[in-house]
Amino acid sequence: MTRSPPTGDELIAVLATLANPHRMRVVAALRTEPTYVSRLARELGISRPLLQVHLRKLQAAGLVTSRTEVSEDGKARRYYEVTEFAFRLTPDTITAAVPTLTPHPPTNPDPPNGD
Repeated sequence: MTRSPPTGDELIAVLATLANPHRMRVVAALRTEPTYVSRLARELGISRPLLQVHLRKLQAAGLVTSRTEVSEDGKARRYYEVTEFAFRLTPDTITAAVPTLTPHPPTNPDPPNGD
């Protein structure tokens, strides 16, 4: 199945998400196999709460997915894995994405000049 080019908002979400080194490390660690939070936190040397924050952002951007598995002793674990993705970032990709950006009001409007 061929994926359509990303919208401007999708492209910004992915780029902003991957702009964090912790999140890049999470994607790299999950590339080989799905794993659960405690193991991944130990492997990456970060706290579970911090890892949860990064996993939520990666999931919101569509870069990872999760599923819950219940072990034989009744303990539930949430496993995370990388979603296959590929973005070709070129000037043409950006130009095509710009018209699809959600308009945002200016956050710092020009002050009145008194004319």
